[in-house]
Amino acid sequence: EDSGLDESRILVWVNMADLFRINGVASQFAELLKAAGVDTVKELRNRNAENLHAKLVEVQEEKKITRTVPALSRVEDFIEQAKKLEPMVTY
Repeated sequence: EDSGLDESRILVWVNMADLFRINGVASQFAELLKAAGVDTVKELRNRNAENLHAKLVEVQEEKKITRTVPALSRVEDFIEQAKKLEPMVTY
């Protein structure tokens, strides 16, 4: 309230910062993950790599968020990293 910023915008930033804890996830991949329904490390850790990769490809074809979609092996790595991180965002 005091910042003058909308709470939903702040939540988007917090969630993106959470995803940035994953090595290899920067703003474009975080945006792509968000568009695919994954907005936190906690959400990422529970995903199936093949299904998530397919969804990322689908979202990318539709929205053109990034230049490339991370390879399946990279998505698997993102998920493995997420499983090792303590959840930091709760709401």
